[in-house]
Amino acid sequence: MVNALDAADMRLLKELKENSRENIASLSKKLGIPRTTVHYRIKKLVEDGVIEKFTVKPNYKKLNLGTTAFILARYDPDSGLNQREVAERIAALEGVYEVHIIAGEWDLLIKVRAPSSEEVGRIVVDRLREIRGVGQTVTMVSFVTVKEEL
Repeated sequence: MVNALDAADMRLLKELKENSRENIASLSKKLGIPRTTVHYRIKKLVEDGVIEKFTVKPNYKKLNLGTTAFILARYDPDSGLNQREVAERIAALEGVYEVHIIAGEWDLLIKVRAPSSEEVGRIVVDRLREIRGVGQTVTMVSFVTVKEEL
């Protein structure tokens, strides 16, 4: 069981979210905590599963993936697959970055990235809708991303 995080852990997490490559000496100075303590706390946060991995945040426009869309999908229970299996098949599609099983009128929320809205359309029409268990879909293309966290 994970112990409750204190204020120092929360500040450390905030700093690591901003820049996971920041070195321990710099974090120590910013937080006013000894380097050995910073090292120990990071190690403990990883061991406890609070930090799952260290990663990068790509600039998707520079990778020619500047169009983001969100797709709501209905699960077809007559497909012979359960909802989780359908979600996993969707998650395996190229261009799909997130898949969430949600509550409400729709069953799945899917985030895709592509070079253009035309390519988003190809992902939806040619791949997503071909997955057994995917019923009706509605696609919303994002104009601007105001905030996005990892």
